[in-house]
Amino acid sequence: MKQSYIKNGETLVLDEGACVGCGACVEVCPHAVFLLAEGKARIEGRDRCMECGACARNCPASAISVKPGVGCASAIIIGKLRGTSPTCGGEAGCGGGRKSGSCC
Repeated sequence: MKQSYIKNGETLVLDEGACVGCGACVEVCPHAVFLLAEGKARIEGRDRCMECGACARNCPASAISVKPGVGCASAIIIGKLRGTSPTCGGEAGCGGGRKSGSCC
């Protein structure tokens, strides 16, 4: 079962007109928020977005914006409470994409 982080999160915005269909967002999203359909990215699981910003940092067309925030913090807190690492993506997620930077 996929984790839900932010119910009806509104900070994730995809400009489908600007999308070039490269699939970078699908590749780097640690929680399968996006899918490619008919050559364009689509938001498939908005509630699974943890606002890490990996998609926006890796979009070559600047078609995605997301305000990093409570979702990533939530992953860190849940990890601490469970005694596990944050579930913010490993290699594909926070800071592990093609561009440098880290949300967590």
